[in-house]
Amino acid sequence: MKIKKYLFPIITFIISFGCALFISIKVFPNNPFTGNKVEKTVLSKYKDGDVIFQTSESKQCEAVRIATNSKFSHCGIIYDINGKWFVFEAVQPVKLTPLEDWIKHGKESKYVVKRLKNEGILKPDILQKMKDYSQQFDGKEYDAYFEWTDNRIYCSELVWKIYKNAAGIELSKLRELKEFNLEDPRVQKILKERYGNDIPLEEKVVAPSDLADSDVLKTVIDTY
Repeated sequence: MKIKKYLFPIITFIISFGCALFISIKVFPNNPFTGNKVEKTVLSKYKDGDVIFQTSESKQCEAVRIATNSKFSHCGIIYDINGKWFVFEAVQPVKLTPLEDWIKHGKESKYVVKRLKNEGILKPDILQKMKDYSQQFDGKEYDAYFEWTDNRIYCSELVWKIYKNAAGIELSKLRELKEFNLEDPRVQKILKERYGNDIPLEEKVVAPSDLADSDVLKTVIDTY
């Protein structure tokens, strides 16, 4: 009798738990930004929401470095997803990339990580808002024309908009394309390929260098 007495509650718990698990999986089957956070046994040198920079080696990235007078040509946001580190980046297409793979894509695997000087701003609810906001860009095409729209998006624009629109933090002032160094022949070549003779000199833009020089960020890792 005792066995029967305790067996029913146990079976009921198992069924209830199983149903709850099934419902949670069913509701969010393809959402990479959700999941239970796993506690790390070792204190990580990264934090959710860090901004990471690297030097890429494509011709376009070379032009970006020259036009902005910076070693940085690519950036993204570090996210903790289910206890694993990813970089949310605007490439083709916009996606989450495992952090270790992202680092390997840069020149000599060197990178810089920056973090808000006021670290306390990024509380768990704000970080979740950032991840929720990020979902609308996941899978979108890379913007090779650097237009200030949400139809397509480039790397520093992605980071800037997530911080501004989800966390209420403006990492840097926006600039116009004409404010950059556009006279170098390598930059002129890329501009000619992209725009012909109709270069949108007054287009609002933000470069990786603008974010790297942000007054509200501090360097926490520098492997250069």
